[in-house]
Amino acid sequence: MKSAWETIFIWGDRNGVRTPMQWDGGWNGGFSAADPESLYSPLMLNPVYGFQAVNVQSQKRFEHSLLSWTKRIIKIRKSTPVFGRGTIEFLYPANHRVLAYTRQLGKDTILVVNNLSSSAQAVELDLRPHKGNILIECLAGIFFPA
Repeated sequence: MKSAWETIFIWGDRNGVRTPMQWDGGWNGGFSAADPESLYSPLMLNPVYGFQAVNVQSQKRFEHSLLSWTKRIIKIRKSTPVFGRGTIEFLYPANHRVLAYTRQLGKDTILVVNNLSSSAQAVELDLRPHKGNILIECLAGIFFPA
């Protein structure tokens, strides 16, 4: 069975990974009691990404699952309006694999740094306009050194 990305490559689009929600490891991934042949789109049967291995029920049990991470990110996003309504100023680091910007709304300022690579990336950012601000990592609440 091909991986999700191999399927995209062969089909040329994302239709190969637009399958029913994988709720659990049971019949049809818990999505439907219908015969698998009757489903709009076939189930993901890949041993790594298929419904027996990756499903909502199993992801709920692990703090470090994609589902748990997504819930934390949504909670952070909802924690302050600056994420969606603030002004945006792009920073232009030398490392093109990193997208960085600040957003500001009233007295609140956030720095967003995105690694667009599949591996760890080093980056230097010019934060002189924000001298004196205290950087706090949102996911863990860790303070960065001045």
